[in-house]
Amino acid sequence: MSDFIYLASQSPRRRQLLEQIGVCHELLLPNTAGDQAEDAEAIELALPGEAPRDYVQRVTGLKLDAAVARHARRGLPPAAILCSDTTVALGARILGKPEDEADAARILALLAGQEHEVLTAVALQQGAQRFTALSVSRVRFAPMTRAQIDAYVATGEPMGKAGAYGIQGAAAAHVAHLEGSYTGIMGLPLFETAGLLCQAGWPL
Repeated sequence: MSDFIYLASQSPRRRQLLEQIGVCHELLLPNTAGDQAEDAEAIELALPGEAPRDYVQRVTGLKLDAAVARHARRGLPPAAILCSDTTVALGARILGKPEDEADAARILALLAGQEHEVLTAVALQQGAQRFTALSVSRVRFAPMTRAQIDAYVATGEPMGKAGAYGIQGAAAAHVAHLEGSYTGIMGLPLFETAGLLCQAGWPL
């Protein structure tokens, strides 16, 4: 058993969360000429009529497939590979990352005063074995004025985040209620992740 795992994610929040539970890790990101065939945007496209839970688990699996291939291509030392993906769902509607500030404001206007789900899938590859988990949390935003939405968008926080917000930032001021995993809403549910690591034999 290696004394570290590979994290196939560019999210600094996921790195911080792994550090929080004492898991040593190295990043496994597409950053070489051999990785140019990887199309992250294509992987994240939803299929017609796809349910949010099916979507986030499928995308996580595809991202882990790409990371496993990347690891083999580079001839790196063996270790478990962890991948995670988060999406926000308003009913059956998937709310991904905003394209620009106007799109972020549109998404936040949809969420304001409503309850939505935050779905985070986690997948861990240990040799030939794959372990998976899904965290489902519910978040209710208080009603927001247009001025409040514009002020939050101006912070830049919504960009690059599913549902156009990060609960660990200024958006927390508008969260009236949440049920589920706070770390799952951040992007890596630690309870589920720890469970997968234990299944793979990682000493936590």
